[in-house]
Amino acid sequence: MNERDSETAAALLSARGYRICNDELDADIIIFNTCSVRDQAERKAVGKIGIIKKIKREKTALIIGVMGCMAQRRGEELFKELPHLDFILGTDQLHSIAEIVDEIVKNRRKLVADAQNSSFPDSIDTHMAVETGDFSAYIAVMRGCNRFCSYCIVPYVRGREKSRLMDDIVKEARLLAEKGIKEIMLLGQNVAAYGHDGMPPPKSMSEGDSPFGELLAAVSEIEGIKRIRFTSPHPAYFNDALINAIVSLPKVCKSVHLPLQSGSDSILKAMNRPYTAERFYEIASKLRSLCPDITFSTDVIVGFPGETEEDFIATRELMNKVGFENAFIFKYSPRSGTASAKMNDDVPQELKEARNKILLEDLSKRAAESNRKLVGETVEVLVEGPSKRNVERWSGHTDSKRLAVFDNPGNLKVGDFVQVKVTRASSSTIFGDIL
Repeated sequence: MNERDSETAAALLSARGYRICNDELDADIIIFNTCSVRDQAERKAVGKIGIIKKIKREKTALIIGVMGCMAQRRGEELFKELPHLDFILGTDQLHSIAEIVDEIVKNRRKLVADAQNSSFPDSIDTHMAVETGDFSAYIAVMRGCNRFCSYCIVPYVRGREKSRLMDDIVKEARLLAEKGIKEIMLLGQNVAAYGHDGMPPPKSMSEGDSPFGELLAAVSEIEGIKRIRFTSPHPAYFNDALINAIVSLPKVCKSVHLPLQSGSDSILKAMNRPYTAERFYEIASKLRSLCPDITFSTDVIVGFPGETEEDFIATRELMNKVGFENAFIFKYSPRSGTASAKMNDDVPQELKEARNKILLEDLSKRAAESNRKLVGETVEVLVEGPSKRNVERWSGHTDSKRLAVFDNPGNLKVGDFVQVKVTRASSSTIFGDIL
């Protein structure tokens, strides 16, 4: 989601006549797009911005800005810690970035724009992807979150949920398809809640209604779009209508990110997650029963305040039971301003580390076993370019989001679809030959 906002910012500045460069030492303007989900993310951003101060000493005309969640959360106080900053741009002010930069270039004064709006930011459909020959593009369909999980800063820095009009999203996807985009990723802090915030289509939540499912169906009808992915959904919105849309629409990739956070009902309650472990497993089981080849990824927090050994075991058992092939596992740390920051952070750090390690080891074993089952099978892969580890070989992802590596016969192009016969597998990658 931050990548999408960065792309929008770059596109808006490019349209104003600014040029993107590849090295910060060559830049006249450096903008940091920041995250506040974890304290570590903010510390890294502040550290990097601090380092850039050395460049500004030698290049006094350099303009430095910060945007995104940290900018929204901390606002003008960042000038005190980072006095060499020139501007601070909040999460709902992305559309004004070109005007802000123009003003600083002209008048050389510090600016803060961090007002939050109830409407969707203008220019959110601006893209750089089509200019750079990409095969894949992100589309923001909604922003904000109304869930207020006790550990999460997102509702405070991204505001309340707001959805775009379906017609506008479909129009954006169609224009991207006409320019060669083959894969669309639909984005939202709570993407499955699309349409439930008072914006069209106004539907009540029932087993037969899913505005997000309707959106998936509408984008699926666009000629040229071959794959549709989405992130990040909340389990509370997985009713029968959405589940059926995911499994029945051929273009919707059969790889679902389903954030668990904990397998313990008492911890889920403390997290303000409105589902039980049983309900979560019911959702995953229904998806897998209707689509046996589906893969799941998830988010999990270990060491949440009050987490006992029994709570951790419940999480571990549910993760193994669902069979997640990928997971983002975090050691709990308090976020200032959230409800859980007032709780007693009573799980020792070494225990958080140990539990984190156990879940990662389980995950590696499950992923390796899942990938090994594909040896001898043929899978369709969307070609993404040379492999990061070996440029002599190329790579891409399957529909189920598995990374595949294969030899380039010499005629491959980024964005091609190829059939790959799997010859071996590791926990993170499948390897094979193009048929």
